Amino acid sequence: MAGVQTVYDFRARVLLCFVMFSVWKMGFGQIRYSVPEEMEVGSSVGNIARDLNIKELPVHGVRIVSRGKPQYFALNLKSGHLCINQKIDREVVCGKIVQCLLNVEILVEDIVKLYAVEIEIQDINDNSPSFPNEKIELEISENTAPGMSFLLQNAQDLDVGVNSLLNYHLSKSKHFTLDIQTGASSLNYAKLVLQESLDREEQAVHHLILTANDGGVPVKSGVAQIRIIVTDANDNAPVFNQTLYKVNVRENLPVGTEVVTISATDRDEGIYSELNYSFTKNTDTDLQIFQLDSKSGKISVIGNLDFEQSELYEIEVNAKDGGGLSARSKVILEVIDVNDNAPEITVTSLYSPLSENSPPGTIVALLNVHDRDSGQNGQVNCFILDKLPFQIKKSFGNYYNLATRSSLDREKISEYNISITAKDNGVNILSTTQTIDLLISDVNDNPPVFERPSYSVYLTENNPTGSSIFCAKATDPDWEQNARITYSMMESYINKVPLSSYISMNSKTGVIYALRSFDYEQIKEIPFQIQGEDGGLPPLSSNVTVTIFVLDKNDNAPEILYPSHPTDSSAGVELAPRSSEPGYLVTKVIAVDADSGQNAWLSYRLLKATDHGLFTVGLHTGEIRTARFFQEKDAVKQTLTILVKDNGHSPLSATVTVTVLVADSVADVLSDLSTLSSSTSTDTDSNLTFYLVIAIAVVSCLFFTVIIVLVVHRIRRWKFLQTYDSSGVNFSTVRPSSQHSGIDGVRAFLQNYSHDVCLTTHSEKGQINFPIGCEANTLTYNQFSETIGSSESGNVLDTCCEKETINQVSFLV
Repeated sequence: MAGVQTVYDFRARVLLCFVMFSVWKMGFGQIRYSVPEEMEVGSSVGNIARDLNIKELPVHGVRIVSRGKPQYFALNLKSGHLCINQKIDREVVCGKIVQCLLNVEILVEDIVKLYAVEIEIQDINDNSPSFPNEKIELEISENTAPGMSFLLQNAQDLDVGVNSLLNYHLSKSKHFTLDIQTGASSLNYAKLVLQESLDREEQAVHHLILTANDGGVPVKSGVAQIRIIVTDANDNAPVFNQTLYKVNVRENLPVGTEVVTISATDRDEGIYSELNYSFTKNTDTDLQIFQLDSKSGKISVIGNLDFEQSELYEIEVNAKDGGGLSARSKVILEVIDVNDNAPEITVTSLYSPLSENSPPGTIVALLNVHDRDSGQNGQVNCFILDKLPFQIKKSFGNYYNLATRSSLDREKISEYNISITAKDNGVNILSTTQTIDLLISDVNDNPPVFERPSYSVYLTENNPTGSSIFCAKATDPDWEQNARITYSMMESYINKVPLSSYISMNSKTGVIYALRSFDYEQIKEIPFQIQGEDGGLPPLSSNVTVTIFVLDKNDNAPEILYPSHPTDSSAGVELAPRSSEPGYLVTKVIAVDADSGQNAWLSYRLLKATDHGLFTVGLHTGEIRTARFFQEKDAVKQTLTILVKDNGHSPLSATVTVTVLVADSVADVLSDLSTLSSSTSTDTDSNLTFYLVIAIAVVSCLFFTVIIVLVVHRIRRWKFLQTYDSSGVNFSTVRPSSQHSGIDGVRAFLQNYSHDVCLTTHSEKGQINFPIGCEANTLTYNQFSETIGSSESGNVLDTCCEKETINQVSFLV
């Protein structure tokens, strides 16, 4: 339980130390903390952000300045705490130096100011006492009188202060006790005191255990076994002529140089007076640097002394006679510095490239000039060799500022090689030269310039989606980032649709891409502005206007307006009198093309006809005229197929079928039909005569039907005209005098062409429609099917127009 309580007390003390080190002070630009050794990595040493009164360390560029030494500390930029970067073993860092101090330099870059942080590493009891030899062997003469003391080996404890204070305890023995004495440097020495006379014949060997306890919490200890051999008469121990040897040595002593000779005397004679010298307390480093002659007591240098590594060496020596008695002394070697290190120049911060418009006095670089020597040998002067527009000023401690002395002009000199020399003040002057390469950066004083004030881009419609349309290119005479141009489109609306729905732009290359396939019939041009902006601060920009003209492509076939295609698959019927002269206008084909330019130029050609020599078609007008006089042998029904073709690169076409009835009047149509029926009957069976009689009867009934239909038609005529006027065809935008037939032809035809009677027929039912000749319209079966009556044979005659007297009636079976 006592051991557990001791552990708790130790933790309480460590916690108290951890709290105590947060108390800091600032004087002459320094901050000081205290921290125990062996703390875990990441443990906080102190709040630098609070102590420097800086809230955001990354914004101010706060960092630790390193000079190549081990970095035991790190700066947490997020929390502002100075933390342990690696575990610190005080015994490795400072050895036996009581006050172990580590220095950290904190740089605040935005104000170019340095703070020196001094951290005291406090010793903790992390090392147990240990004896040089775990087994101690003593030879004591049996005639040794009680009260005689024997010096024992001292235990070594790498800790310092109270943690290194040693106390010795001896195992229980009736012959021996332990006497603790304090010697030089407040070290406790343990002596074995003979309490009772020895009798070799009774016991020749005695075994004891020597325990060394330190003064730390918790207490740590080390043990050594003592083996005492009882011999005869050596009652005088060696005595050194000095209890402490102190010598000053120069660090550049050559190997083999003798530095000091130790000496001891023994009043005994013979073998008991022969002395042997040895190191009793040393480190591996001591053994590598110093050597002791065991017979003469001369200590010489066998390694290289370096003041910068260690300024002081403490060596314990022992003199032992032939009887086993010994004496102990200490040698202190202080190393004297010589000027053997040239100054070191470290570029801590370099602001390159430097803007050419920087005012005089602008800091270019922060330099650390350090000389590892001490005293006057470590005092350094820094200067620039060449005549340049720069100067060196001392900043803080070993830090110097390299600043501009006058204005800079990048156009004259774009790069400087600045040679900085540092010289120390030693007897033998040593110097170092460091060259700094400084680039001068450009100022963003030129906006981007496009090659033209405006651009016109021509794009054929039906382009592929995602294809590139145009590449805008601008140049900037500035340098690097100031000349890096970013392109963007100024947002606008085309037909109330955002421009970004039509096209997109690569901001780096300036290439414009189509986001959709354009239709000339919907959109003909896209005007917008492009902005080119450089990467300077502040950025400069310029605009240019780009207009994308959509070019027409022959992607629309001609559309036949007249004669229109009936919904019941019937063909348009026209009437041509047999007395017509050559050139008589029978009808006119009217067509339009949604394309423009030559893609909308239409031509007409007679593709098929019942008699090719009977009619002609105007190449550009679409007018169907008679080519000669009609003859008796010419058929009453003439079927014409008209091809309408545009003038595009890949021409598109449409066809329409026109039926022309050759007759002077309705009666002629009936007569021709009767003649056709009679001629047919002579070639067929006698039963056909019966059907002919029925047909003649039906024809007779048609005259009565015509009168009835005319009365009904008068009533429905107004409704029909309203239906035609609202058909949606707009002829107002086409010129009547166009060479090629388009929408203009409709107007021209309606103005100039009037036909008395025109018919449409339903091929399945054999029905006939008679349109109103005065309106020059052709009616289909559907428009008047409601007014048609059916006879037993299924042939119906519709009368669809009349004047004061019926002049002509066209009939089609």
